[in-house]
Formats: sequence, structure tokens, C-alpha cells
Amino acid sequence: MPYIKFTEQEKESANSASIVDYLTAHGESVRRAGREYVWEAPSGKVSVHGCEWYSQYELVGGGAIGFVQKFFGLSYPDAVRSLLGNNINTKAIGEKKPSKTEEKKPFELPERNTDMRRVYCYLIHERLIDRQVINRFVKDGLIYEDAKYHNSVFIGKNSEGVPVHAQRRATSAKSDFKGNLDSSIAEYSFHFTGTSEYLFVFEAPIDMLAYISMHKQGWENHSYVALCSTADRAAIQMLKDNPQLKTVYLCLDNDNAGQLGCERISKAIHELGEYSVWRVSPQNKDWDEDLKALNGWEAIPASGPQPSEPEPSLTMTI
Repeated sequence: MPYIKFTEQEKESANSASIVDYLTAHGESVRRAGREYVWEAPSGKVSVHGCEWYSQYELVGGGAIGFVQKFFGLSYPDAVRSLLGNNINTKAIGEKKPSKTEEKKPFELPERNTDMRRVYCYLIHERLIDRQVINRFVKDGLIYEDAKYHNSVFIGKNSEGVPVHAQRRATSAKSDFKGNLDSSIAEYSFHFTGTSEYLFVFEAPIDMLAYISMHKQGWENHSYVALCSTADRAAIQMLKDNPQLKTVYLCLDNDNAGQLGCERISKAIHELGEYSVWRVSPQNKDWDEDLKALNGWEAIPASGPQPSEPEPSLTMTI
């Protein structure tokens, strides 16, 4: 992505953007609480007032740019770009802000590249994902390489098979960019539907693919969903759309955010109906780190409270 030198006006405009509008545009739910709004973040409740936020769990807060950096994992330049949208290099301050009643930008996938060499190289050599697993998702039209930036694009389709969600992730080792495409429908993030009663729930597409790579035997019989966050919406939608699903394995990251996310998702699932819900933690920070450790690479360790006794490893031969 080309370097952009932001003006002071652009930086000020980005930092004063409405956090509630940003959250709703990215498929997140907020609720009003008096003069403020509350968002259930992975790490706990976050109070939002205009462009300002405060985490009641971590006791930190700030402006819109810091919010996007912290909770959406973007670098400072990418956070500014994301908040400004199409208003980069314009006189953002003083311009009329878009009306909240304005129609949302239609969901549109980025143009496909003519090949997928960079995506395959990234997933296989940087992330150690099994080639056959990648091939299946490519065949199903769920992974491709975009033409402009050569990002990997992970697609979520609705119950009619129409793409309505996408998460992009940089394939360059020099960038940690990742983010959901504007107007993505959070209920239909990256997923795979099998025929068995088992659903495996992950935070990110990479973790989902890493887990499958480590448990390949019979994997296509089961169902999987990458939330592209720690919100429960995509997991709940999978259960609504697939009545054969009865047992849910929550495979979120082994850190504070993942643990708290599992608690919230488990509660939402039990409120939906009678399901058996299990927590399956990676040994390291996440499943891709476990895959790296399995191959002798250095892995990022788990963080946050750990169980006194290690949980038994789960295999696909349930």
C-alpha cells in the first residue's frame, strides 16, 4: 500500500470520527446507556461517547484512532485510512459529515488477481497451512488473492451462497494489515459447513485453517466458523442455519480476550437452545502458533489465566 502523509486536518478528522458509526458499519452491536453507548468488546465493556471511548475492564481510553488500533488490530496509518474512508487528501474538517440515515456503502469484493501465488506462498510458508486444506477452500470460492494489494481475502457466504462478508489480510511480511471489508454482514463470516453435529469456533480464518491442518482426518465432516472478532453473531447464525449442529467447541485464542469471548459466546449459545458447549484452548497464544510449535518454530506463548490441569488435546475422530 503506498505511503500517505496525512495532514493535521485529516488526522484530527479521523480521531474525531464517530466510534458508534464505525462499529455499526463493521457489523458490531452497541446499546445505548444514558448519554453514552456500550460495546461488548472481547476484553469487557467499553463506554463510547462520540469519538471518545473508555474500557471499564482495562481502565484505558482515548480517541477514535486509538480505538481502531486497539480493537481492530490496525497500524496507525491503516487506522487513519479506515476512519477517513474515501476522504483522504480532502479538507475533512469543516466538510459536512455524512448523515447517519445515509445508505450504507454496498458490499463489494475487491478485484481478483489473475493468480494466487502470493496467497499460497504466505499461507504455506509463513503460516504453515496444509496445501490440500487451502485447495478445498479455494475450490469452494472462499479464499482468493486481490489484484490491487495482493491481500488474501477470506469470504463468508450467506445461506443462498452469496458472498456477504470478507476479511482481508496482508501477504507481505512487512505488513500486519487485516480487516473486514466495509458493509460485511457479521453473521456470515468465513465458515465451512459439514454434516456432523460438531461446530468448531475460532477468532480468525488463519487459526481455523491451522487447526484443520493439524486435525485433517475427516475434517470435512464437521463445521467451522471464524468470527473475524470475538463476537457471537456468526456462531449463533451457524447454529440457526444448521439444525444438525448440537455440540460446539469454542477454540478462541488462549489469552484474556479469548477467555472472556468464550464466556460470552457460551452464554449466548445456551440462551439459544440446548447445546453442549466445550472450551478447547490452544497450548500457545492461538492455533497458528501451535502449528508453528509443532513444526519446530518459535511460538508466541499463551497469556492470561491458565487452567491448573492441561486440557486433553482434541482430535477429529470424536
